[in-house]
Amino acid sequence: MDPASAGTGQLLEAAIRRLLDDRAPEATICPSEAARAVSDGQWRDLMDASRDAARRLVAAGEVEITQGGTVIDPTTIKGPIRIRRRHP
Repeated sequence: MDPASAGTGQLLEAAIRRLLDDRAPEATICPSEAARAVSDGQWRDLMDASRDAARRLVAAGEVEITQGGTVIDPTTIKGPIRIRRRHP
């Protein structure tokens, strides 16, 4: 799967939503889980695209990106992150 394709981004966004739907409301996922869900075995190649999909979902108001349990600005991501549903 081409990590740069727009279709891949949409698949990753859908995977993030689906994975979060299958978890408790306060639960988080790792971007690698979404990458694995849509990959053909080369999920590491999708990690940047998965993080980009999470950023788009932040911009849409659907999710939050956290590090160490703290919500962070998605433009400053460095290191491991988690994704969770946006809390009102």
